[in-house]
Amino acid sequence: MLRSIRGLDNFGVLATDGDIGKIRDFYFDDKHWTIRYLVVNTEQFWQSPHEVLISPIAFREADWQTRRFNLSLTRQKVKDSPDVDLHKPISRQYESNYSKYYDWPGYWQASDVWGSGAYPDALVSRAWNEQPDHDTNVDPHLRSIREVTGYHIHGTDDDIGHVQDFIVDDESWSIRYLVVDTSNLWFGKSVLVAPRWIDRISWQENNVYVNLPREVIRNSPEWKPEEPVNREYEVRLYDYYGRPAYWLDGPAKPQS
Repeated sequence: MLRSIRGLDNFGVLATDGDIGKIRDFYFDDKHWTIRYLVVNTEQFWQSPHEVLISPIAFREADWQTRRFNLSLTRQKVKDSPDVDLHKPISRQYESNYSKYYDWPGYWQASDVWGSGAYPDALVSRAWNEQPDHDTNVDPHLRSIREVTGYHIHGTDDDIGHVQDFIVDDESWSIRYLVVDTSNLWFGKSVLVAPRWIDRISWQENNVYVNLPREVIRNSPEWKPEEPVNREYEVRLYDYYGRPAYWLDGPAKPQS
């Protein structure tokens, strides 16, 4: 099912033996446009660490009614995980240490969205694959959802609005759409833009460049936050743009 990332903010996170905290952010990679980690604030329960990363590989189930994620990990296992400084970029070296600690293969060690498959549970029963010759200094291109929210969106000919939210698949954890707030231009209309329609992103200037004219986006099917993004709406959206749908085609275009 497709869900709003903003709607998941402050969800509780439960280990097998109790609470560990609440979600305060997400990190995604800008190659596959997939959520790789939840940032969980643990200050309510532990003096240190105050923030931990949780991979979707650890998800057991989500209770959407009570707004909680249940993990397949114990509290102590999470507490003892590698420390992370979120004031600095998350390195591939850190990710390698993290995956090795949990004995999961790295999602980057094969070509699919989650390494050997399209879903994070494909990695649950597999062990860490040591690759001595792997370059742990490579930039994994992990970006904070909180940071990217608010970036300006530009069409091929003019400004469109700013990033208001993200729509994510709650099974693959792939980001399917950016929600664009156009309220400064078109009286509060929100529209959806797929990652594969993005030409480039300037991380230094906080700008997203979409390869569509502003007027085309303006006349696209409106999305209302109180309504779910269902397949019927998606078909209308892709038919309008005349673009191949993600469920019929390959992964989103990598960002350089």
